[in-house]
Amino acid sequence: QVQLVESGGGLVQAGGSLRLSCAASGRTFSTSNLGWFRQAPGKEREFVAGISRSGKVIYYADFVMGRFTISRDNAKNTVHLQMNSLKPEDTAVYYCAAVRAISDRVITTREVYDYWGQGTQVTVSS
Repeated sequence: QVQLVESGGGLVQAGGSLRLSCAASGRTFSTSNLGWFRQAPGKEREFVAGISRSGKVIYYADFVMGRFTISRDNAKNTVHLQMNSLKPEDTAVYYCAAVRAISDRVITTREVYDYWGQGTQVTVSS
């Protein structure tokens, strides 16, 4: 019902910036809680940032606090992740995810999300 496609990944030097975008299709986008996750080789997929259906509730993982910004544009059916001051340890495949919102909150548990994009590679060189 909801399809997600990420873009904007690439290779950057440490300290650089990237802006990830996730284009969504589906009538329920505006009523979905959204999140960004990442997965490095040999590691579990981990929560990065989330935004509630209204955009009023935003939550970040501690390791990106102050560096990343999540935003959504319901008119364009997109969610973005602005990444600044990138570090080599940020290297991973980044995924956007969506779930029909029962309440206006951020979901941090990956098992709760029903829809996922295919991911976009972010590589930060030292």
